[in-house]
Amino acid sequence: MRILIAEDDEVLSDGLCRSMRQTGYAVDCVRDGLSANTILSGEQPFDLVILDLGLPKVDGFTVLKGLREKNRQVPVIILTARDAEEDRVKGLDLGADDYMIKPFSLPELEARVRALIRRGQCGVNPVYSCGTLTYDSVGRRAAIDGETLDLTTRELSVLEALMSRIGWVISKEQLLERLYSYSEEASSNAIEVYIHRLRKKIEPAGVTIRTIRGLGYIIDRVNSAHD
Repeated sequence: MRILIAEDDEVLSDGLCRSMRQTGYAVDCVRDGLSANTILSGEQPFDLVILDLGLPKVDGFTVLKGLREKNRQVPVIILTARDAEEDRVKGLDLGADDYMIKPFSLPELEARVRALIRRGQCGVNPVYSCGTLTYDSVGRRAAIDGETLDLTTRELSVLEALMSRIGWVISKEQLLERLYSYSEEASSNAIEVYIHRLRKKIEPAGVTIRTIRGLGYIIDRVNSAHD
């Protein structure tokens, strides 16, 4: 899951980014509306946007309006110090999915993020399975025969990418995009390390991660891998 946070308050922005990354999301952070427009116009899709209304250069209302005019249906949570009813109504009318007034509770924001991601998966089974391995994309929980696996947030993100596309090859570049924001430095060697660790942890489920030379990785049952 990838989240964009557009917030000009440095302390708040850093806190939100740190919290979301600790939860296991790949997070990009910008501090003005022009940068938000630029990154949202790119090819990288986002699963959710946390948007401050009082952004410099281009305000949050304009960013939101432009996003919806491009028919981008990514969920948006508005953050603002404005508590006037007309501002809340305007934001919701422009296509915001939720609205939080500063100061707010971080646990409540995290809960609303989970709720919007869950809502975006309506009609799609959020639990993926392969062999006796299951992955709950909303609760971010992997298990074998119901027993929770002890995985790091990065390992969970790699597993999520593979489990959400069972039967499809995922390239290293796609995994890097899922795990790291634009501001973070990462190498393909890091992906190899996570894949190596995951292989050991999911073996009891009768599942393996195959390397498709020159293309990437695919998760599969052990028997299928040898067919």
